Amino acid sequence: MPLLGGVRPPIAALLCALLAVAALTALGLGTVHEQDVPQAVRDAERRIAEDAADSVGTSINARAAAVRRSAASNTPAGSGTPAALLRSLVPTGHPARGVVLLDPRTGRSLAASGETVPLTGVDAAALVRTGAANIAPRLAPSGNAEPRLLLFARVSVPAPGRKQDGNRDQAGDLTRKREAVSRELLLVVSEKVDAPEVYGRGRTGQLVGRNGKVLATTAATGAALAAPHTEHRTLPAAANAGPHAGDTSGSALGDGHDGLRRITGWASVAAADGKDDASGLGLTILTVRDVAPAQKAADHTWFAIVAAGALVVIAVLVTRVLLGTVQRPLLRLHLSAARLARGACDLPEAREELARPVPVAAFGEPARAGRALESIRRQLLGETGPEPARPVRRSPGIRTAVLVCALVIAAWGAPLLFLLNRVPAGKAVPSVAVADQQARTEASADRVRRSLDRSRTDLAAVAAAVSGVPRERATEVLRRERAAHPAYRSLYVLDRTGAIVLRVGKQPLRTLAHAPTGGGITQVSTSGKIPAIAAYAQIPAAKNVKDAKHLENAKHAKNVKDAHDAVPAVVVAEIRVKTLNTLAARQGLGSVWLTDERHRVLAASGDFEAFQPLPSRGLTRLVAKTEAAPGGAGSPASAVLHAGAVPGEGPSVAAAASLARTGPAAGLGWRVVSARPVAALKLTAYQIQARTMLAGLLALSLGAACLSWLHIVVVRPLRDLTRYAERLAGGDRRTVLYPVHHDECGSVTRSLELLRQALVERDRGGGAPLAAAPAQSFQSGGTPQQRRTN
Repeated sequence: MPLLGGVRPPIAALLCALLAVAALTALGLGTVHEQDVPQAVRDAERRIAEDAADSVGTSINARAAAVRRSAASNTPAGSGTPAALLRSLVPTGHPARGVVLLDPRTGRSLAASGETVPLTGVDAAALVRTGAANIAPRLAPSGNAEPRLLLFARVSVPAPGRKQDGNRDQAGDLTRKREAVSRELLLVVSEKVDAPEVYGRGRTGQLVGRNGKVLATTAATGAALAAPHTEHRTLPAAANAGPHAGDTSGSALGDGHDGLRRITGWASVAAADGKDDASGLGLTILTVRDVAPAQKAADHTWFAIVAAGALVVIAVLVTRVLLGTVQRPLLRLHLSAARLARGACDLPEAREELARPVPVAAFGEPARAGRALESIRRQLLGETGPEPARPVRRSPGIRTAVLVCALVIAAWGAPLLFLLNRVPAGKAVPSVAVADQQARTEASADRVRRSLDRSRTDLAAVAAAVSGVPRERATEVLRRERAAHPAYRSLYVLDRTGAIVLRVGKQPLRTLAHAPTGGGITQVSTSGKIPAIAAYAQIPAAKNVKDAKHLENAKHAKNVKDAHDAVPAVVVAEIRVKTLNTLAARQGLGSVWLTDERHRVLAASGDFEAFQPLPSRGLTRLVAKTEAAPGGAGSPASAVLHAGAVPGEGPSVAAAASLARTGPAAGLGWRVVSARPVAALKLTAYQIQARTMLAGLLALSLGAACLSWLHIVVVRPLRDLTRYAERLAGGDRRTVLYPVHHDECGSVTRSLELLRQALVERDRGGGAPLAAAPAQSFQSGGTPQQRRTN
């Protein structure tokens, strides 16, 4: 019967596994070379360009939406001049350079204000006939060589000689069919193309058009404007091809000059689905920065060669030890036991097998089993009787040999896993990477600030729209505004006493105790499960206090003072915390937290509990560095936290920045804090460390697996059959041996069982040696069991 498994497969697998790990070590460590500009720095430049592109795109989309909302909510009641209509259509606080109201049928300008709007190539009639709900913005050349961003909105006005239904107009239903009682005009708003906002000392940002022409340029602190580069003819095609053409962002490393290397990041100003207002403009953001290359690049080739060569030597040494102490003695034992079993079957041609002595190994269990087989052979020949049991003296066996092999493999793998190629985080992380983390954190803070500022600006327009209007009209304005702002959890109106007189959306988490004046952003709650954050805007005073009769609580006013207190004072929008979570999070920035003035978490990119402290003291100390000194404005801070920002993540690159230094959010004292594990950065030192640890882990795990396999299928069964062989040689004839495996140990066990049966027959024959017994064969006399029963 052929042997299945046995001693050969584990030893062969161990040799192949160790040689494979040696090859992976040589290739994995020998092919990693230090770069003068780490990949982490190039990736960060790409992310910074993406942040700037997102900021530009969001700004364009918000302004286009604001123009459309203003045009829809300020439809005239049927009287007034085109100039008056035009003034009412421009959103409050909108940065318009020029505004014009066109008649699409004739293309004639009905009213205009500000600078001349460049209408070259603008077909008003065609734009209106498209039937699209939103007319996409476009870039138009201007006479002063600076292009202008044109925003469009449909305006529905009463047809001449017809009286428009005031109730229908007040409802503001933009989805109804265009009837004959009204006609459409086209509002065109011209804006300056703003330069992208970039952060980081020495960085320049450029807004590039579809044809590669630079439309606007800005520079962060310490950077010089890249004036000579007015066109980018080598701009990647994917940058202007839109989101369906493949990659929409990237980075490139330029040639060296003056001991510096230029890094360029680019990102398309387009949404992922390409359906927003900014996607069709073909704009691209370029960020440029010069960095100092690494002075000395370490070469890990020799380390890889030495480590791989040492493992090859260990693999050969371990294999030779296992061959000499386990495989060859076991195979000899297997052959000797089979030979004795054949000699014990009473066949004349097989008796001579008993004449040859059993070779005895010099080590461990094979030696003990060999001595027991030799004793059994001599008993079968009648040369001696059963040997008395000897006390087993503890001595090194094959288990010790396997343990020594495991220790030799561990001596190679453990240092790689725990000691070698370790670099302190402070030395491994270049200062450029730390500065980039700070720049992206500032950009995240700016993104949150802009969103809050837009909420305040939009509420100012809502406050003007609900001033002195009937309750039904005010309710419709609030509903339309909340539908246009998914970030609003609730939108409500407070009177001068702080009572809610009108509300749309969910019940506020907590309301303001008193109606504030002016407009701004406030943190309503300082405890609870969900932070209450709100934007507010004061409602302008109505022309006549009698307007208060349109409000429910004003109906019960007993005197003029009560009516005056019941007049709406402020519009409040409660902002969803999920919106702030989304604004703070950015891909590749790591964990981000928005904290209040007491360094408690208000929003985060991951799971958090409201008003919990920051996860580590290092982050808290870093945030404290951003606090302004008396009379100062504060400044962002960044550092490498060796203890880690989040427990279990290891060393991290962290940064903190104030949410705003000026504006309505400046008084909140909020901070944006970010932390990214150093291991996530594409730094050569950490790539070498990770691959070194992987090599050590593979050697330890594969070595342990193969040696455990060898212990299970060889060492443990061999120890058992050695005890059985010694007991059989000592006279135990009653213990029946049952082979379990079809391998060398199983073969020896089967042979021992046959020898036991032969010794039983010899004992029954009066102790005559097997050579003097009657000549019977298995063919004539049957099996030993059959002869016992006759």
